[in-house]
Amino acid sequence: IELPRDFMDANIDHLALLIGDMLERLMTHNDRIPLSPESLTRFHSRSAPNITVLDYLKRIVRFTNVEKSCLLLTLHYIDQICTRMPLFTLSSLTCHRFIISAIAVASKGLCDTFCTNNLYAKVGGITVTELNMLEREFLQAIDWRLTCTREVLQEYYVNLIRTNSTGQFTIVTSSNISSDSEMDSVPSRSTSPTTGLRPHPSPHAASTILIDPAPPSARVTCRPTIEQNMAFADLQQSLD
Repeated sequence: IELPRDFMDANIDHLALLIGDMLERLMTHNDRIPLSPESLTRFHSRSAPNITVLDYLKRIVRFTNVEKSCLLLTLHYIDQICTRMPLFTLSSLTCHRFIISAIAVASKGLCDTFCTNNLYAKVGGITVTELNMLEREFLQAIDWRLTCTREVLQEYYVNLIRTNSTGQFTIVTSSNISSDSEMDSVPSRSTSPTTGLRPHPSPHAASTILIDPAPPSARVTCRPTIEQNMAFADLQQSLD
């Protein structure tokens, strides 16, 4: 399936498929981490919801008219929160509440029109009181940093295509160059991590977009690039 070069031109259903695939792999990795009392947050549910992440995303897309940029921002929020809260992991117990909170917050921060919390809560399968509390905790966790650049969102989009587990997506180009060459032409962020990627990740090591976290002293000032995140995702998929 050929997808446009720019994420804004992509079909939102395809975006949901790409994001759902990434989140499922992330959850599979993080579900192997033993749950400790100090790692519990308001995002944790008592048991995993009886709906897949992809179906949950499709439900949100259908009933909230969410913008494409807001969908991609959920991945940026994962990186932000997992950097600021080292014990937090996106797992089958936290993913659904995290997603509906992220969509509600992102829509309010970026869009001229958005839904009420009553609707977001109904679509997300939680009470509006619970969503209000999740929203407050979410904003505190990301230090109210609701936005990022278009270039960063484009990097997430390109690398979602590059690492999709099905291998059925590619970026269309007008000059018929290969999708790998096209995706490699996207500039990476200038920041560099202080630690390398481990070839055999431990199931007890928390992961954001499937990369080993930096040591606490480096979390605030040094972030892994998107390419390094996704390279680790490729490696994880090959090992599995």
